[in-house]
Amino acid sequence: MNRVNGGRQYETTQTSGWDQWLAQNAPGLLLFARLQSRCEADAQDLVQDAVFESWKRQPNGVPPPLGLVFMTIRRRAVDLARRDDRRADRETAVHRDASQDWFDTSLEERERSRLIQYALGNLPDGQREVVTLKIWGGLTFEEIAVALEIPANTAASRYRYGLAELRKLTKEILT
Repeated sequence: MNRVNGGRQYETTQTSGWDQWLAQNAPGLLLFARLQSRCEADAQDLVQDAVFESWKRQPNGVPPPLGLVFMTIRRRAVDLARRDDRRADRETAVHRDASQDWFDTSLEERERSRLIQYALGNLPDGQREVVTLKIWGGLTFEEIAVALEIPANTAASRYRYGLAELRKLTKEILT
């Protein structure tokens, strides 16, 4: 059984597999892209570009390995930052919105979300990347190592130190 989407036909099983893959992984991909970029629009573009680029590499429309998409997001983010830095006029117009929420939250979770966002924002970049990929990306240390191009033991150490720092930061806020 096929369905028509935008004038093109796709097999229902392939489309539903992608729908399921995107529904499961999009929040973690977007969170990681938000940490890598300067604004929400760039983060969304990074996710779209990385998923599309990873999809093109896969045979028969099979969803790509999650680590590959995270690695592609990171590389595209570096490219974007370099391009933005060369455009001084755009750099002044694009800045990080301090009030931007990193998490999709309901009203009852807003305070908790802001606490976590504050604590994550105060972690060193390396620890923040690893904690995000491990907790919200669901990657193993081996997959994180591939995505960030660091040794797996370094990823594990950054995770351990990042969690300790998060505990310390959230304890200071709550007391």
